[in-house]
Amino acid sequence: MNDDELVYRRVFRAPRELVWRCLTDPTELAHFWGPRGMATPIDGIVVELHPGGRFETLMLGDHGSHRMVATFTEVVPPERLAWVESATGMHTTSTLNDLGDGSTEVLIHQRNVPAAMHSPEARAGFLTSLDKLEEHLAHLMQEELS
Repeated sequence: MNDDELVYRRVFRAPRELVWRCLTDPTELAHFWGPRGMATPIDGIVVELHPGGRFETLMLGDHGSHRMVATFTEVVPPERLAWVESATGMHTTSTLNDLGDGSTEVLIHQRNVPAAMHSPEARAGFLTSLDKLEEHLAHLMQEELS
């Protein structure tokens, strides 16, 4: 791994198709996208799920807002999703691995990462978004059982 790369790995107790849906459906993204303390309203999300399609999010918080504008570079349902952000050139690839026991490993590889995103605070914030995804998946799994 180079100095301009970050890698995150998380195992979710949810089937791969459900994790994929959460990563690609604006209704689901609105529940967890962004670190704790930030909200991403559904009307601020654009997902054109094909290579060359737009991927945009608008995160709002007490300390301001952040808009991400990206272009999908790879869409392989339900296995891999990649995009490049226009403002920074950061490239993110999320790989979803079915672990065969109803769980899914998500491996997120980011390249050309801006220096500010390497700070401990930024990395911790990113991890809280994965925590929010985990909580949302648990909620969806509970709904399916009801």
